Amino acid sequence: MNSDAVLLLETVNFAAEKHRNQRRKDPEATPYINHPIGVARIISHEGGVANIEVLQAALLHDTVEDTDTSFAELEAKFGPIVARIVQEVTDDKSLSKQDRKRQQVEHAAHCSRQAKVVKLADKLYNLRDLNRCTPSGWTAERVQEYFVWASEVVKGLRGTNYALEERLEELFRQRGLQL
Repeated sequence: MNSDAVLLLETVNFAAEKHRNQRRKDPEATPYINHPIGVARIISHEGGVANIEVLQAALLHDTVEDTDTSFAELEAKFGPIVARIVQEVTDDKSLSKQDRKRQQVEHAAHCSRQAKVVKLADKLYNLRDLNRCTPSGWTAERVQEYFVWASEVVKGLRGTNYALEERLEELFRQRGLQL
């Protein structure tokens, strides 16, 4: 087995262990691990990106934010590049939700190209999920507000990956939003 395949399997296994008791907010309470795997798949399959560190970062992108994982742990296990990409896409949970959302908009344009690809795929996955089904407790208005906010984040990521940006623009157009 080639070393990239081994690395990806190690990364999937680590992420699955970290997210093992978590569920998505959809009515079916989908296992959370489906999300990072789906984000990595979007990057490779739709974005045409095969960079191993970007794919690993996609698989790990929510571990620090949503589990007991530290950046030091990621760096020790997966190296400084993967840890840096994850750090760039991780929200500071000590801030209010409103401040975290504002920071995502403000910081999007300043991320590395690698982090921008992960962010684009993450937004694409989440928006498709919202179109598929409304999370428990969400109103149609809250879903639309998420789309509006996501379009502001994506504006700062433009020029990173044409294929992913095209798919996002189509979702925004369906919601009456322009990038």
